[in-house]
Amino acid sequence: MSKRRPVGLRGKPKRPRKGISLDVKLDILRRFDAGEKLSAIARTLVLAKSTVGTIRDSRDKIKAIAKVAAPVSARTLFLRRSEVMLSMERLLSLWIEDQAERKVPLSSMVIQAKAKRLYNNLVKEKDSGARVKPFLASKSWFDRFCKRFNLHNIKVSGNLVGTDFGAVRNSPSVLKKVIDEDGYLPGQVFNVEETSLYWKRLPDRTFISQDEKTAGSLNASKDRLTLLMGGNAAGDFKLKPVLVYGCESPRALSGYAKPSLPVIWRSNRKAWMTMSIFHDWFINHFCPAVERYCAQRNIPNKALLILKNGPSRPLNLNDLSSTVRVEYLPKETAALYQPMEQGVIANFKRYYLRRTLQQLVCATDGESKPTVRELLDKFNIMSAMDNIAEAWGEMEASTMNGAWKHVWPGCTNNTSLPPAETVEKITRDIVALANEAGFHNVVEGDVIQLLDSHQEDLSDEDLVWLEQERASEAVDDTDSPPAPLQLTTDHLSDALTYIDQVVDILSVNDPNRERSLKVGRLLQDAVSCYKDLYKEKIRRQQQITLDTLLVCKTEPPSPPV
Repeated sequence: MSKRRPVGLRGKPKRPRKGISLDVKLDILRRFDAGEKLSAIARTLVLAKSTVGTIRDSRDKIKAIAKVAAPVSARTLFLRRSEVMLSMERLLSLWIEDQAERKVPLSSMVIQAKAKRLYNNLVKEKDSGARVKPFLASKSWFDRFCKRFNLHNIKVSGNLVGTDFGAVRNSPSVLKKVIDEDGYLPGQVFNVEETSLYWKRLPDRTFISQDEKTAGSLNASKDRLTLLMGGNAAGDFKLKPVLVYGCESPRALSGYAKPSLPVIWRSNRKAWMTMSIFHDWFINHFCPAVERYCAQRNIPNKALLILKNGPSRPLNLNDLSSTVRVEYLPKETAALYQPMEQGVIANFKRYYLRRTLQQLVCATDGESKPTVRELLDKFNIMSAMDNIAEAWGEMEASTMNGAWKHVWPGCTNNTSLPPAETVEKITRDIVALANEAGFHNVVEGDVIQLLDSHQEDLSDEDLVWLEQERASEAVDDTDSPPAPLQLTTDHLSDALTYIDQVVDILSVNDPNRERSLKVGRLLQDAVSCYKDLYKEKIRRQQQITLDTLLVCKTEPPSPPV
């Protein structure tokens, strides 16, 4: 028995509704902006003129959706769908991608349950008093959602792969064999690993501001970035960190040249490491860095890179370099043997947190100083990037070298001095700084919980905040690009003059002559690069002036009368 097509009010069969992807809608709007006629657009894209006209009339709404929709190739969200449904599905897609990055298996039932919870929470927050249609997260809705957002293979069936204990036991011996066969030195063996960092997250304790009568709570920040960090087994060479952020050009970086940042800046919408980013890092940054290191140490230009096998790791790295060999640790062995996970990344996060709290304490010390809340509002990605670079610089060679004791015991220097700062000391410093900054009754357990929270799942509130933060921070593409920053000779002259004044003040007033001389030398050495730059700029200006004076300015001969 054949199925009957739905019948309209006039007795005619209804045509099936055709969804139009968001990128097609944006293409239509671009064609209108370019001056193309409605009929020509409809003919080119094989669409009805009325459909094209409706898209043109809905320009503002489509562009608003495009700012937060993920991805732009998602199927059309029909205009009759409620704002609550639109917001819920955007947040749900963000959550699904986050779970995929965490390697969390998802089924349709789990996603449907999450969708219902998100929807109900959004309805409660809206609380307009109007009657809202209940959302059941049915199987048919789930199928349509997958089509709209181009989601495939969500359901993970079967049991999770168990741990291969044979691989766990054999990993060190296998790597040792590779190292011995090719004769790698500790300085030629590297490991890198990625980690998430919630760069504004502070102790989750009640904060009482001096100028407030009542206590309020500081919400833990949800803005996340991803770092790729690593170094060699000798511990004497740390690679420049790769920072992956959710926005390519945040306002805080306006005018700064990205190649000169203290990190390798990369971006994608979810702030995740991808194969393309890793591929680019390996060719354009890692291999040249290894070549420079080997040349400085006068050792053969070759290296062994040990990686954890994962979805962001390209499988063809060994084909991209004749001097770098790549070996993959099975993911079930990474937690036991991967050097960067043997305290290096954890210590880095402690240093980062300590530096952030030190800035809060210094900035809020004294009268008429901003509150912690005001400072956190001004703490942007540039501040975080500087703290990342400084915290990474604090990592000691002994810590970097000692992290290899499980996978390559022979390379660790047991006779070296212990780290100047132990984990316990750094934790105590963080506790003291947090309490001094105004966080109430912070203890060591709070610090440990805070550091562990970087791996927590995103809550519903986290998803809402993250979506809003990303949308508000992005620079509008329609604006003219910001002018690059310039360090002029006047800037340099003023800065160098201030440094000289500081040295003079310390020299004249400090009764400890040895101390003032030492500080003066350190300051002068620190700004020597700016002195050289100032001299070079002055030389160029004088040369340009001289060239201008030497130009022959002869008048052309007068035309014959």
